[in-house]
Amino acid sequence: MGSSLLVSKFRSGLVLLAVACVAMTMSACAGKTRPKLAYEERPVEALYNTGYERLQQRRWTDAVDYFQEVERQHPYSDWARRSILMQIYAYYQNNNYAEAIAAADRFIQLFPGNPSAAYAFYMKAVCNFEQITDVGRDQGYANAALSGLRDVARRYPGTPYAQDAAVKIDMVNDQLAGKEMNIGRYYQRANQPLAALNRYKAVIANPDFQRTSHTPEALYRLVEVNLQLGLKEEATRNGAVLGYNYPGSPWYAEAYALLTENGHTPDKAPEGKREGWLHRLIPG
Repeated sequence: MGSSLLVSKFRSGLVLLAVACVAMTMSACAGKTRPKLAYEERPVEALYNTGYERLQQRRWTDAVDYFQEVERQHPYSDWARRSILMQIYAYYQNNNYAEAIAAADRFIQLFPGNPSAAYAFYMKAVCNFEQITDVGRDQGYANAALSGLRDVARRYPGTPYAQDAAVKIDMVNDQLAGKEMNIGRYYQRANQPLAALNRYKAVIANPDFQRTSHTPEALYRLVEVNLQLGLKEEATRNGAVLGYNYPGSPWYAEAYALLTENGHTPDKAPEGKREGWLHRLIPG
């Protein structure tokens, strides 16, 4: 769906790094090479600190190995709890979204009341968010991201997680509204105006979609399709709503011209101008 929808790895990572630093002050590790992680009992501090060193070196897979070893050798300890958080971070940084989500689910299941559960919920949502594809494809990740982001906003109001979730929720809603528009245009090009009409109405009727960038075009398409169906009064009404809310939009300039051509000049003149590139977007 474009680079504007991708969250920065660095920015998201800062949250966990802050958690890690608060959770424990760690000593530096002397080793420079990664030993084979055959099972042998080792001090938990050494395992954890080596994993953290691998994170700093951006050796994500190696870091996961050490943090998993902490879990295996010291289950149910505070070290194990912190190690799961670090695995979420390492998997995420390595674009292993499914594994990051699985680690987040494990943390939530084991430590649902822990303050760091907020991070686990947030990272689940972010992992789905970053896998959202263009509007021409299935929007399963978008719907999963929206559900997760809303959950974060509901569970942890007033936190940085909730604040970032609110921004991303608007972006996902814009994506989902774009999907409805894409399908509506497809039906309109296929000369199925009623099916197209329902898609455009879905954008206008959904309060979450009404705030997206697609609303002016959706209103214009309703003018266009209603005129095609001979529903001139409905087309005029949609044009009036478009003109009242978006008088400077080129979509209203298009609607004004279209209604005028059909003998229904709106009361409100457009404040913006028609733009040639819009004609390339209009089906037919």
